[in-house]
Amino acid sequence: MNTAAAAPQARAARVRLRPTMQSDLDFVLSLERDPDNLPYITPWERIQHEAAIRFPDFRHFIIETGEGLEAGGFLIFVGCRNQHLSVELKRMVVRDKNQGFGRAALRVAKKIAFDDLGAHRFWLDIKKRNLRAKGLYDSEGFVFEGELREAVKVEGGYDSLVVMSMLQEEFASRRSRAMELQG
Repeated sequence: MNTAAAAPQARAARVRLRPTMQSDLDFVLSLERDPDNLPYITPWERIQHEAAIRFPDFRHFIIETGEGLEAGGFLIFVGCRNQHLSVELKRMVVRDKNQGFGRAALRVAKKIAFDDLGAHRFWLDIKKRNLRAKGLYDSEGFVFEGELREAVKVEGGYDSLVVMSMLQEEFASRRSRAMELQG
């Protein structure tokens, strides 16, 4: 899974995904609890991450970034053994924002979902207030499916969840136009 994602920038951000190990969990938890990330995610307990590392229906990855490919984020898939071939991008958190690492990691994640896991549908939900993530997913071909109104409790009230997805045929079409990583 050593893949440098091609972004529409002059120089693509370099990322690689590797399976998360128990020794990575302090890093993962620190990213989840970072004040810049907390408004946009619902942190898990360590035991939930430990289960995601072990449970076959999950894939838990460290996003290695930059020239040195150091830990720069993480992402989690759910539904990797889903009988309906519907894989969820449960969470993606990148430490260094606005450097293209999130976009590059998402492109690798799409390649894994469709090519390696055989997904028919790759989907996610995000808090409605997470405009940066919404913009990324829009620009990467995800389609708005709907909104779960006031579905999560947040400081000061509730936030809605926006559900987005990409189908295998949409991914294949984007790939044919050189908008996705090649197989």
